[in-house]
Amino acid sequence: MIDFYYWPTPNGWKVAIMLEECGLPYKTIPVNIGAGEQFKPEFLAISPNHRMPAIVDRDVDGDPVPVFESGAILFYLAEKTGKFIPPDPLGRKEALEWLFWQVGNQGPMAGQLSHFVNYAPGDEAYAKERYGKEYDRCLGVLERRLKDRPFILGDDYSVADIISWPWVLIAKPLGQSLDDFPRVSAWRQSIKARPAVQRGVDLGKEHRRSAPPSEAERKVLFNQSAGTVRDLSGG
Repeated sequence: MIDFYYWPTPNGWKVAIMLEECGLPYKTIPVNIGAGEQFKPEFLAISPNHRMPAIVDRDVDGDPVPVFESGAILFYLAEKTGKFIPPDPLGRKEALEWLFWQVGNQGPMAGQLSHFVNYAPGDEAYAKERYGKEYDRCLGVLERRLKDRPFILGDDYSVADIISWPWVLIAKPLGQSLDDFPRVSAWRQSIKARPAVQRGVDLGKEHRRSAPPSEAERKVLFNQSAGTVRDLSGG
């Protein structure tokens, strides 16, 4: 059994989809990030960065294994199951390249764009100039990559697709049309049709935000510093 510490966001969807695709038994433990539950000491012991998502794998020999950061979790689960990652060294190298591309490029740029569009609309013009263009560039990278292949690594759906797909799923809410990216659009639709993907995206949908955050929630979500971690750890 895997304990899955989760809140319905694109980063959470990645892990939910991977768990569903791998057919692994898991227990969902909601962590309300707007209420600050990610800063509780017991969660900090699992996720030192106090960010979602995180897992604890109890199906191991010895002590349970905690894993934090979505890219690390997906790689861990791919290694654990032997699924959605190529077995050969060059294929694994490519899988890691695209995992790191997502967590270092597409994810952060889309996340910052989402912040300005959803939480700081007064600064949206700057977001479109800085993060909107970078998000657009990342879509261009994917479009070029998919020129002669149905999935990021080739003919087979893989962990590289799972980690990159959620931030493309929400392109329209971020103000980005996919009209100029027909291959990305087709890739998005083919993955969206997968039953495991649908189950992953629907997980915890009752917790999705339906209104802008309150001032109290904004303070929890955006005004943290090193002092937060020092205060929680007592050091």
